[in-house]
Amino acid sequence: MQFLYDPHAGEERLVVRGENHKYLFKVRRFKEGKILPLRNLHDEMRYDYEIVSVDRREAVLKLVDSVHETRSAAQSFHLIWCVIDIKTIEKTLPMLNQAGVEKITFVYCDRSQKNFKPDTERLEKILINSCQQCGRSDLMELEIIASLDEVIETYGTFAVLDFGGAGEWGAVDRVLIGCEGGFSDTERQKLQNCKKIGLKTDLILKSETAAVTIAAKLLI
Repeated sequence: MQFLYDPHAGEERLVVRGENHKYLFKVRRFKEGKILPLRNLHDEMRYDYEIVSVDRREAVLKLVDSVHETRSAAQSFHLIWCVIDIKTIEKTLPMLNQAGVEKITFVYCDRSQKNFKPDTERLEKILINSCQQCGRSDLMELEIIASLDEVIETYGTFAVLDFGGAGEWGAVDRVLIGCEGGFSDTERQKLQNCKKIGLKTDLILKSETAAVTIAAKLLI
């Protein structure tokens, strides 16, 4: 754990209960007097707290220092990802978070299964746990858009990962990745004016593999 997440980090006094209490004092066995780094994942600050008291259900922390300490990708990258199996998204999300993806927009494409419904609250919890482990100082932004038409209307130009796309990418900071089975003919028509990019492989990649590969290529 690089830090502990608390939405109220930055306040002079914090009370730790529930899962965080169990992790700190039953798993990690922290004691009174220990200094703990905390973040709220919104203001790029690291807040150092001293453990002042501990009992069976809660612990009281006192703010002793604060440092502006940014830990994130050197550039921004927005992934527009056609919805796939939610379990696969949940397994892949920590890798995209570690790579430094700034934002993910989930969109329902023609070949997305409409019964897959991303639970943004659950995904955010996964991101928080990932940030605590890798040290990332900001929380990835998530959004869900109902259709490709709405994505085009909202974001205008973006690059599209497609077989046969160009190997030379140039400046790319927003990429659309299709779901399993790729884009339909109707979608390809709608995307005809977008820049097409490709990867140097003849192998067929799963959607999540493509997402991680692109994030690594652009950010790491």
